[in-house]
Amino acid sequence: MKSPFYTAEHDAFREMMRRFVDKEIAPFAHEWDEAGEFPRALYRKAAGIGLLGLGFPEEYGGIAADQFMKIVASQELARAGAGGISASLMSHTIGAPPIARAARPEVRARVLPRVLAGEKISALAITESGGGSDVAGLRTKARRDGDHYVVSGEKTFITSGMRADYLTVAVRTGGEGAGGVSLLLIEGDTPGLARTKLKKMGWWASDTATLHFDACRVPAENLIGEEGQGFKIIMHNFNGERMGMAAGCTAFARVCLDEAIAYAKERKTFGKPLAQHQVIRHKIVDMAQKVAASQAMLEMLAWRLEQGESPVAEICMMKNQATQTMAFCASEAVQIFGGAGFMRGIKAERIYREVKVNAIGGGTEEIMKDLASRQMGL
Repeated sequence: MKSPFYTAEHDAFREMMRRFVDKEIAPFAHEWDEAGEFPRALYRKAAGIGLLGLGFPEEYGGIAADQFMKIVASQELARAGAGGISASLMSHTIGAPPIARAARPEVRARVLPRVLAGEKISALAITESGGGSDVAGLRTKARRDGDHYVVSGEKTFITSGMRADYLTVAVRTGGEGAGGVSLLLIEGDTPGLARTKLKKMGWWASDTATLHFDACRVPAENLIGEEGQGFKIIMHNFNGERMGMAAGCTAFARVCLDEAIAYAKERKTFGKPLAQHQVIRHKIVDMAQKVAASQAMLEMLAWRLEQGESPVAEICMMKNQATQTMAFCASEAVQIFGGAGFMRGIKAERIYREVKVNAIGGGTEEIMKDLASRQMGL
């Protein structure tokens, strides 16, 4: 369907993304998911079409991009039906923005060009086993020692955690609460850094890890922003992350819808195609309705962001809307497939396993409701 929000430039980028996904990702998605990883060479290929540079400063190899270009990227990647590939391939979209926004010029010049060229991998390390979404309560400590910080602690559930070359890490440099939180860039080969691979319900192709920091010495110049200002940078970063997740989840829901429609037209029961059974048609319409509503909300929020607004409450609600739509459509698609939907290899089955990580990552559904209500003055 045509939309007033997309220009010819967006359409051309969409076609390029579609060709890239059809050639470089979709044919291998099941194989990579079963293997638990995808080739590192994919980063360079993605950089080659400008995907990794979207929205980053041009001086470091980035490409100017509005909110709708980012939506196109997220939603075309989702067409492969493999959230783990999208998550790790694009982990720099949450790991690198704080560097671009607040790191020292020499650090930006050293790190960003290599990440955006697909030569190095960037990841964000916020979550701790005892804190979850409670960023202000994090315990990993960074003690200043001359021209270094000494970092000790642990992070977990870190996307691209096993092979990231650059880690944007939230640490406590001061007292309790948000005011004591800072951000440090920690390089992957830093002595004292150890990593443990985690096994997951879904996102198998994405490496996810627990990071252990044992008195890691980090140059003070790697401080991102000012000491004690990390919490504000993290909160700003969350808006972009949640919009990206909402775009992807809405697209994954659409993938389930499309796959269910195709199967319902082909599969016959009781002498006629599934699509001719009223109950199946109703399921498909319910799915389509929720996808359309989520896409409309997403695009209106993107437009508001382009106008300079900061609709935090609505972004939180958008994330919940999109993840709930994804959950509904994945469940209904598997139900339409019946026994075939329980077999590995189809997109709907893979997406069904990936529902919960989206409802948890980037702030749980409960946190989103609480934050939205506070923004509404409740």
